[in-house]
Amino acid sequence: MEPTQQATPNYQIDGPSFGTRLKDSLVELIQFIAIVASILMIIRVLIAEPHRVSGNSMLPNFHDNDYIITNKLSVRLSTPKRGEVIIIKNPRNPEKDVFIKRVIGLPGETIKLLNGSVYINGTLLQEPYLEDGLQTPGEGFLKEGDEVYIPQGNYFVMGDNRRNSSDSRDFGLVKEELLIGQAELRYWPIQKAMIIPVGAKTN
Repeated sequence: MEPTQQATPNYQIDGPSFGTRLKDSLVELIQFIAIVASILMIIRVLIAEPHRVSGNSMLPNFHDNDYIITNKLSVRLSTPKRGEVIIIKNPRNPEKDVFIKRVIGLPGETIKLLNGSVYINGTLLQEPYLEDGLQTPGEGFLKEGDEVYIPQGNYFVMGDNRRNSSDSRDFGLVKEELLIGQAELRYWPIQKAMIIPVGAKTN
């Protein structure tokens, strides 16, 4: 008598439901977005930050609504150079505004205005980034004919549009803790996108 063949049970294993898969996908997407946002936040706070130029104090090299990338590591890893375009906190209201200016006088130097020109340590400063023939008038802090010593930890900054710029001639020296970073790249308008040179025209 032949043995009777037992039928093999037919087990069916169901996968995760559509709702479960959707939930898992959403969780993964949220985690990815959170990671990317954290990375971007770290970059913005410590490394680089976009800024929009507001006003005309840096004409003709930078115009209202130009967009730039500020290298924030530059002021932490090295000291600013003369001719660099930098972003600073407003010395009169550091919590509110930021300014775009150019480094003119460095710590340990003297700066003087004479006949509309700038003198550093008694030597005429060549400023090829300015419009030809542009005169630099004095303001409340640095008047025509005055000479000011720049102590350590301070900088003297000016806008390129010397007749329409609130800068160190007016509000005085800028302490190094007010420096945000070097203007590294202009990315808008796209036709003027460029790496921003030190001590040269960008228009």
